Amino acid sequence: MNQERVVNNMPFRYRLQKVLDFRINQKEEQRMKVQKAQQAVYQAEQDIKKNNQDILDTKEGMRAADPRMYETYDNFLKHLWKKAEQLESVRQELQKKLDIEIQKLVKCEQAVKVLEKHKEKNKEAYLQEEKAAELKQFSELGVTRFFKQRQERTEEEAKELLKEITKIEGI
Repeated sequence: MNQERVVNNMPFRYRLQKVLDFRINQKEEQRMKVQKAQQAVYQAEQDIKKNNQDILDTKEGMRAADPRMYETYDNFLKHLWKKAEQLESVRQELQKKLDIEIQKLVKCEQAVKVLEKHKEKNKEAYLQEEKAAELKQFSELGVTRFFKQRQERTEEEAKELLKEITKIEGI
């Protein structure tokens, strides 16, 4: 009975805690990768905005420029348009990488949630076992107390019978 108490009074310990911790770490690492990918996409969008502004500024400058410079402006605008296409393809590539990293993060989060639910169910089962063991212990104590009280009553009744017998014999 003492051995049961020791086992039952131990705190809950999840047997897959190391796996859960590993998955949580993976999720955090993946979250950092997503943040880096988001930052790269943001930077690419900023580069596109800057290039678009350069195009607008060049067009504005072309209006006020000497007509002999038009060819130079045209060449520079063609360069900026090519650069815009390259920047957009880079942004699309980075966006694809970001989407992939987000999908990986979702999978990591799902894996963590599965283990957390499993842990919670195990903890509930553990607590149920604890209650059952405690009730069993109280039940055993109650049965022991009942038999002890019954034995004491039987002994008292036997003493009273003995007294009555001695009274009867003594008279």
